Amino acid sequence: RRDCHGGDQIKHRCVRIKRETNSITRSTARYGDLAMTSNDTTPAEDSADPAGLRAPGSTAVLSLPPERLVCVEYPCRVRSVGRMLETVGGEEGMSRAYADSTKRLELNFRPRDPYCHPVCGNRFPSTSLVLRVRRRVRKGGGEPGNGAPPEQGDMSMEILGIIGTTYKFQGMADFQYLAVHSHPDGTQTSLYDKILLRQPEKKEFFDKDVPLFIPPPIFSRLDNPVDYFYRPEVQHREGYTPPTLSSENLIGLSRARRPHNAIFINFEDKEVPMGPLEAAVQNWQRVCNHPNERRAEEEMRKLFEMRPVWSRNAVKSNLEIHPEKLKLLLPYVAYYMLTGPWRSLWVRFGYDPRKDPKAKAYQVLDFRIRCGMKHGYTPNDMPVKAKRSTYNYSLPITVNKTVPQPASLQEITQSLEGPSNASGRKPAPLRYKLKESAYVFREGTLPPYRQMFYQLCDLEVERYGNSYSVSRVKGWCRD
Repeated sequence: RRDCHGGDQIKHRCVRIKRETNSITRSTARYGDLAMTSNDTTPAEDSADPAGLRAPGSTAVLSLPPERLVCVEYPCRVRSVGRMLETVGGEEGMSRAYADSTKRLELNFRPRDPYCHPVCGNRFPSTSLVLRVRRRVRKGGGEPGNGAPPEQGDMSMEILGIIGTTYKFQGMADFQYLAVHSHPDGTQTSLYDKILLRQPEKKEFFDKDVPLFIPPPIFSRLDNPVDYFYRPEVQHREGYTPPTLSSENLIGLSRARRPHNAIFINFEDKEVPMGPLEAAVQNWQRVCNHPNERRAEEEMRKLFEMRPVWSRNAVKSNLEIHPEKLKLLLPYVAYYMLTGPWRSLWVRFGYDPRKDPKAKAYQVLDFRIRCGMKHGYTPNDMPVKAKRSTYNYSLPITVNKTVPQPASLQEITQSLEGPSNASGRKPAPLRYKLKESAYVFREGTLPPYRQMFYQLCDLEVERYGNSYSVSRVKGWCRD
């Protein structure tokens, strides 16, 4: 509405907006409390409003309580807090899950059923506040019986605590399996009273005939959906004839062979290759564009001149090179033996270990340690760990540990043992080179893994020395 005082009102509003802008620019925030300050308030005004609720442009100081809270985003409608706590194991169960950062919070919709598979909640850090907002309602504001709502009064706010950890149930529930027995006529009988021991029972309880009921502890290892990326069948040209297979139950026939261009030789083959394939030469020359690669090639050739047969672990223990580039360098300087005494070993081009009696010291030895559960060991007491074991099976209630980060391009191309570069940075540490125990066996020491492939020349056992007797037919060393 326009009147004679309109100009004064507009001027007053401009001053008020300017003061609010200055208040925002001068606002400060510090850990432990929230503070908003401006130059148009006094300490007397602050003490006059202990609730901290001010008009725009005034000071509001909110002190944060020291309590740290844990939030659980419950995936159901809560009607009874007691029954809700029972589904997550109570306060004791939540305390155990919170104390171990690798555990996930379990929610059992049937907490009294031991066969109930839980829903797991993930743990996330958060910085949230728990507010209690109260609104006073003035009674008698509207006449009774006329349906008019009561008048709204003042509102008050209180900060109860700070949420530092939040559990969110983002996964799907596992398949549930009830302890029931289905009869041929379609009826079902509950087995809980027959298989659950709720109190000390007599011998007659265990002698009863009960249907076999042994469900697995979990059905699905993952609780989040995974895209399998199914591919359509490969469309071949007209006239294509599929290869002849020795077995009908084979999968993955459309997968192409990895283009590393290595030469594979069996023990029964008459000749050995004298040089690499042309594709292997091109692959290595394509990536050999740095002094590190050329230095690695020279060191590799020196290794095979010193010893004509090497295992992959032995090469990785004597040469610092990226694993992906090692896949291209090995086919460039050696061929691979598939069968016989030198199986799974790399042999120098032009060298035939079958014609050299000294090659008996290079043959492979499959060394294994039996220390499983059936031999009296527990998973925590095994002296030598396995590379891949069922004991390392991670349940959905645990969080997967972090995996090593992949190497960066700078780490791959950086100098191996040279001085620092022009920028003053030191070269990357040796991270691809294996320890000597990966291919050398010493008496009185345990191997790093329960199954190892050694070469006889790498066995440092004093009682055997260098005495070997070789079979002339098969080439294997005898005892």
